[in-house]
Amino acid sequence: MLIEPYLFFEGRCEEALAFYRQALGAEVTMLMRYKESPEPPPPDSRLPPGNEDKIMHANVRIGDSVIMVSDGMCSGEAGFHGFALSLSTDSEAEAKKWFTALSEKGEVRMPLAKTFFSPCFGMVTDRFGLSWMVNVMT
Repeated sequence: MLIEPYLFFEGRCEEALAFYRQALGAEVTMLMRYKESPEPPPPDSRLPPGNEDKIMHANVRIGDSVIMVSDGMCSGEAGFHGFALSLSTDSEAEAKKWFTALSEKGEVRMPLAKTFFSPCFGMVTDRFGLSWMVNVMT
């Protein structure tokens, strides 16, 4: 069994992919735009006209993990609530690098600090509203 997060950036997927490439070294392994779909959208599709160049689906590798992403229905309102993505490393320098990058134009929820379970742990919400936990494994 495999669980892979599927994130909908509601019109900002291209911007998010560029950001995660720079911040985390993300690699896009597959990308399809709405205009490249082999089937036309259903008649009741909620995709607003003029969004044919938006991303219908992409696979993204971050480290050893894969997430899937999309522009969704391009509503402009991504809703990332009730979960966080966790980045783990055995290097404090790497954790600090990731945390700093994700914090740019985002909001630090808990600064990186020593905790009872990690020598370095912090929480941040990035510029897209996605919550991250950065953890150095002990």
